[in-house]
Amino acid sequence: MKLSHFSFDLPEELLAEHPAEHRDESRLMVLNREKQTIEHKQFKDIIDYFDEGDVMIMNNTKVFPARLFGNKEKTGARIEVFLLRELNQDQRLWDVLVDPARKIRIGNKLYFGEDETLVAEVIDNTTSRGRTLRFLYDGSYTDFRKKLTELGETPLPKYIKRDVEPEDEERYQTIFAKNEGAVAAPTAGLHFSKHLLKRLEIKGVEMAEVTLHVGLGTFNPVEVEDLSKHKMDSEEIVITQRAADKVNKGIENKKRVCAVGTTSMRTVESSVSSNGRLNEFDGWTNKFIFPPYEFSIANCMITNFHTPKSTLLMMVSAFAGHDFMKKAYEEAVKEKYRFYSYGDAMLII
Repeated sequence: MKLSHFSFDLPEELLAEHPAEHRDESRLMVLNREKQTIEHKQFKDIIDYFDEGDVMIMNNTKVFPARLFGNKEKTGARIEVFLLRELNQDQRLWDVLVDPARKIRIGNKLYFGEDETLVAEVIDNTTSRGRTLRFLYDGSYTDFRKKLTELGETPLPKYIKRDVEPEDEERYQTIFAKNEGAVAAPTAGLHFSKHLLKRLEIKGVEMAEVTLHVGLGTFNPVEVEDLSKHKMDSEEIVITQRAADKVNKGIENKKRVCAVGTTSMRTVESSVSSNGRLNEFDGWTNKFIFPPYEFSIANCMITNFHTPKSTLLMMVSAFAGHDFMKKAYEEAVKEKYRFYSYGDAMLII
């Protein structure tokens, strides 16, 4: 498969700028791989496709306010800093992206907050991910993290051109978010409401929580036509024994095992035993899934509608089948489904 196989025309008005009024009332396209059928539903109808003993694998990562705005020393130029990854707690070192990047050099200092109490110095500008900053902060680590939270804002994706609104703080977070560390939400999980989760629980559907801290790996553009040459940025993942046991029980009982989102799918596919079972794991993954690919754990997935040429679209194509995925996306554009982070959902069974 080549990069050009994942190109399609996506009208700009289909990029969702705002979330649906109610989480579980976005639209849902259901793809049946065996029958090659496409149905149009509402997300809360998902309950009709699951029974007792089925398993949903959820990514419980929590988005932190990763976008900061500061001013450069001397010139006062406004600089946007996007926190990507903490490198060292004691030294307050972070990998970041800066915008505009051309204005930042090693040794430059950036000031944050109206009182400029938070200062950072650029110590490296050669990393593949952008820059490395050292925050100069005298207080405790807890106070430092509080300061970042206070000054940072919800890191909405760049395609959303409006300002961050108060509702984004809640809506750009899944209701089962627990472990802080993501710079973007695992968006398939945004469709679950408390009420829907309760109904699934009453029906006997098991929830297996895993963690993948969404970073740049998920969004970095593919810039090579030969997909095997694309290198994914590593992201941190955790699979507990408890989650692995739930998933493996579902596999053994021949139940529906559903990855909620591409991040959950990448997580479980990163730790598979030789006999096709899920292993406990705590580490990093740079797994890149594109067709053809043999999936080991999940036999069902929930995902949003992705942008052309994205690694997310490639994974969905590998799972649904490339021709079926193309047909579904043509239908989605025709039926005006909403795309991307705040968009509608797809269930592939």
